[in-house]
Amino acid sequence: MFGYVTPCKMELKVKDFEKFKAYYCGLCKSIKKNYGNIPRMTLNYDMTFLAILLDSFQDKKCEFENQGCVVHPTGKKVVIINNNAIDYAAFCNVSLAYYKLLDDVWDDNSIKSKAYSSILKSYIDKVPVNLSSLQIKIEEKLKELYFLEKNATGKNIDELSNPFAELTGIILSSFNETYKDKLYWLGYNLGKWIYIIDAFDDLEKDIQKNKFNALNAAYNSSNLPYNEFYDNIESRVDFLLVSCAANCYESLEGMDLKKNEDIIKNILQFGLMEKMDKVFKRSVNEYEKSI
Repeated sequence: MFGYVTPCKMELKVKDFEKFKAYYCGLCKSIKKNYGNIPRMTLNYDMTFLAILLDSFQDKKCEFENQGCVVHPTGKKVVIINNNAIDYAAFCNVSLAYYKLLDDVWDDNSIKSKAYSSILKSYIDKVPVNLSSLQIKIEEKLKELYFLEKNATGKNIDELSNPFAELTGIILSSFNETYKDKLYWLGYNLGKWIYIIDAFDDLEKDIQKNKFNALNAAYNSSNLPYNEFYDNIESRVDFLLVSCAANCYESLEGMDLKKNEDIIKNILQFGLMEKMDKVFKRSVNEYEKSI
């Protein structure tokens, strides 16, 4: 359910794309520093956006440093260091990954997920005391989502997506009190967008394997085969996603961004639309492969 929130590289200045990568690498290094090496495997772009957005409200300039990279051992990477927004995103990254693995265990008794979640559990115990209440909220919301999906009969997509949308709103708004309400609604709509596009992306696979899919549960009461069902809901899902993305962008209005404005607007205005084109198979751009 993660990794959909990325920039549109072709619409971004080179310096801003390099800065995005520096946040991404900084997040990876923060996960290593605060939780260990193994949790770095859960690194994803959505949490990079979280770090970039939340850091944009702080006056402190970014500190950059060239550091070695285990994935690219032949050269050094530019990394943002000593950044509390990145550290916050690192916590969210690891916590969400852990509870997503547990969800996979509850959902289909995945042996692989059970093994990974057992390994990750010891790292989760390293969560700072000041973030323990947020960790409880993350667990509560994902459990709420799990039980809602297990009893999805008669539920619409707004109801099914609500727990994850609320969770994303809570995560964004818990870091900054000044724009708490605006960040909550930005996060709510972004969480709803992620939940729906993930369901649409997995639709064919889930129908084939007879696994739960929120769109299939909400709209396919006639149990249509994938191709026919896809044709029936494509425009509806497109409308839902565009509406969520527009609400995310509108939430920026009135917020004083100290930095990263071009990156944030690129992601919300172009990046989400580009990802939709990819998932909807409307276009395949070679440059996407480099992100």
